[in-house]
Amino acid sequence: FKDTTEATVAGVESIVECCITSGTVKRLIYTASVVASSPLKEDGEGFKDQLDESCWTSHGVALAYSTDHLMAYASSKTASEKELLRYNGAIEIVSLALGLVGGGTLLSTMPGSVNVLVSQVTNNKAVYNTLRFLEELLGKVPILHVEDVCDAHIFCLEKPSISGRFLCATAYLSSAEIASHYRMIFPDIQTPDEFVEKLDRKIVWGSTKLKDAGFEFKCDVKTILEDSINLGLKLGELELPSSQI
Repeated sequence: FKDTTEATVAGVESIVECCITSGTVKRLIYTASVVASSPLKEDGEGFKDQLDESCWTSHGVALAYSTDHLMAYASSKTASEKELLRYNGAIEIVSLALGLVGGGTLLSTMPGSVNVLVSQVTNNKAVYNTLRFLEELLGKVPILHVEDVCDAHIFCLEKPSISGRFLCATAYLSSAEIASHYRMIFPDIQTPDEFVEKLDRKIVWGSTKLKDAGFEFKCDVKTILEDSINLGLKLGELELPSSQI
């Protein structure tokens, strides 16, 4: 394969075709990513009014905070999801495009997504740049709890009939709003100015498809962020003033 995008698309094709050939698979549920759902206008100048299932990330858009790795990831997730949905009809295809996932883990190390979500608290500039990349790509940052991720997959598995693309996030926040929530939950947190960039963007979250299908998110913003911080404390990835522990 010439790149990760070509390899990812080939992998998706192989899996779907095996499902169809088997004759026993009714529905394929795919864990996608909102990095494939950029609401940037085609010329790259500004954002659409809302982020919803009609949004797709354009190939080769130049973005602040991007790296070759991040752009390759966005490209492969976009191309593979489009290829997957092309098979919808042959079998039921459900694509759950997840926002940035926070919360706990059974692992002994911090998941990468949680590292990104708490980067303003850990003052990790390199990881914070990924948070800002998501904000530049998506307008704001969609977030959700890992428990809701699991529940959404189970919901799509158990529903008698469901297919198509579904964006999956509890909240749609700017990075400055995320920092503000952290300060409200843990008042002694000191976030340096370089980790808080206030942007005046009017774009809103426009996706209601998953809720319209009957799914209910159970974890609010406070729970997502608090559980993410507590995971970092548990695993020794960050420290807070003693009054906050």
